Amino acid sequence: MNIKNPIVIFLGTAGILAIIFFTLPINLFDGVIEIEEPHRTYTLSRPLSLSYFLGIGYDASDMEYVKDFYLTPKGIAMAVIFILGLPALLAYRIHLKREK
Repeated sequence: MNIKNPIVIFLGTAGILAIIFFTLPINLFDGVIEIEEPHRTYTLSRPLSLSYFLGIGYDASDMEYVKDFYLTPKGIAMAVIFILGLPALLAYRIHLKREK
């Protein structure tokens, strides 16, 4: 495989970014946490990490009253842009440079 191949650059960079975002608890993506306590229920809007969806980066005791947590549409867009958009731009730049 040629390392200057745009497809290899795209797949490699997207893979590295996905591994980073899904394994490290980096609270970067807009999300919502639904909390259900014995006497009240409320939601919190705060940045979430993609690693939380795999169960990495938080303690079970932190999730005692958490009913659900999810990314907002803005958070989903941010995740797609970071994991797929940036590698696509990098691969496109490599492609244009190879055509010269």
